[in-house]
Amino acid sequence: MRQVGSVESQTLCDVFTTHRRSLIGVAERITGCRHHAEDVVQDAFLKLLGAESTSSIRAKAGYLMMVVRNLAIDHYRRKGMESRLLVAEEEGQAVSTPEAASPENVNVNRELLQTLESALADLPERTRYAFEMHRIHGHSQKDIAATLGVSPTLVNFMIRDALIHCRKTMKRIDPLS
Repeated sequence: MRQVGSVESQTLCDVFTTHRRSLIGVAERITGCRHHAEDVVQDAFLKLLGAESTSSIRAKAGYLMMVVRNLAIDHYRRKGMESRLLVAEEEGQAVSTPEAASPENVNVNRELLQTLESALADLPERTRYAFEMHRIHGHSQKDIAATLGVSPTLVNFMIRDALIHCRKTMKRIDPLS
């Protein structure tokens, strides 16, 4: 039978075994769950078991408390993040398919896009180009003006005219829009 000497002469495993209950208590206060606390303490033990050199640690009990505390805090934060990001499977099954995905709505939206495409085709080429480059491709009016060799004010008017034309065309087919 081995006699337990001073804490400094004890191995880290001996100190771990001696203070196991208090380590679990520290972890439980942070995680709020005894089972999670036991998992944290086991993780700490495995982490320290694989550590290269722990013989130079003087306050082994304090070191173990710090490792367990840090792992418990990490565990608590990870669980909080997971609970915010992940939802229960039942909640995911309760999500309905958006109305826009119905075959009827897909067909209506296609018809609207075709009407809009036709309205854009009715515009003068330069006006259509200015509108598409600005509204679809996100180019600035200044860049479009430089490309077309016109003033930015004229580009602004071309974009406005194209938008008015598209709105009028859409109102003719759908008075509610």
